[in-house]
Amino acid sequence: MSLKTRPTLFLTVGLPGTGKTTAARRVEAEQDALRLTKDEWVKALYGLANPPSASDVIEGRLIEIGLRALELGINVVVDFGLWSRDERSALRQAATDRGADVEMLYVELTPAEQRSRLDQRQADEPHTTWPMSDEELARWAGAIEVPSPGEIDGSEPVGRPPDGFGTWDEWRVHRWPPLAP
Repeated sequence: MSLKTRPTLFLTVGLPGTGKTTAARRVEAEQDALRLTKDEWVKALYGLANPPSASDVIEGRLIEIGLRALELGINVVVDFGLWSRDERSALRQAATDRGADVEMLYVELTPAEQRSRLDQRQADEPHTTWPMSDEELARWAGAIEVPSPGEIDGSEPVGRPPDGFGTWDEWRVHRWPPLAP
């Protein structure tokens, strides 16, 4: 008789070019995890375009696939960036509700290292990325809610959903709509 271990939801958190997908690929291989990388789907479906409304719907569909995989006992890596604490909280709660563990992988670089990596990626693999200006990178760096140490190690509780939402599942469906607007 074998004891089944709980599946794990791995959340990659960070800005573009910081190494999230590299970390997700490592976890995929080392933990036999299903890797869900939004950018790969957006690129496959939209090419050079990167429509924000489609991005949210793709993330939502991938999250639903990931949650189902957790229910089936499969480890999952969500490779989106997850810049807001609310996004991370909703996914932490959803994983817990499905009997899964959560591990958060926060990756960061100096702005100069990030710019260098993005330029190298654009030169070497332009089909995998989009051009990103220094202004966009600075705006995004100001927008990310850096996870706290307790959020990263799981010792900090998830907390209540934002006002207007009774559960994190309600918030999650609102944040990641099932259909494009």
